[in-house]
Amino acid sequence: MATPVASSFRQQILTPLQARQKIRRIAFEIYEQNFEESGVVIAGIVGEGYAFAQRLVEELREISPLKTTLIEVRFDKSLAYQSPIAFGGEDVALDGQVVVVVDDVLNTGRTLAFALQPFLKVPIKKLQVAVIVDRNHRCFPVSADYVGYSLSTTFNEHVKVVLSDPEQEGVYLQ
Repeated sequence: MATPVASSFRQQILTPLQARQKIRRIAFEIYEQNFEESGVVIAGIVGEGYAFAQRLVEELREISPLKTTLIEVRFDKSLAYQSPIAFGGEDVALDGQVVVVVDDVLNTGRTLAFALQPFLKVPIKKLQVAVIVDRNHRCFPVSADYVGYSLSTTFNEHVKVVLSDPEQEGVYLQ
């Protein structure tokens, strides 16, 4: 039997209910900032960022008339250099669209900086960023338009967002 995530983490920052509330609030903010648009593209970064994007799309479809399109941004986040980026999900024309790039945690900004690059090559209408947790350790000039929870941490601490496993769902500080 697998060891529960909670036992390997020091502190739960957000319970499953609180995480769902943050995601719903972010969905309302996205709708408020884009209510005049016909639709938005939600681009989730591989892993928990994509799980977050799936939840955002569900919420947006429930609360708004916006046509929401979900795509997955896939690349190897562990490489020290830019790895090739691929898109998964629906084939979508990005020209003239509002794109919200979604990840679970914004730490140094490196992952988001890499993930934003392919969208800068397309004439999109607006590019926004949404994260559940913003740790405020910028090394790259990236900030989030939509933040669920801002948390000042040390470099030695690790924030783990779990959305893809309902039994261990939540946000944890390690």
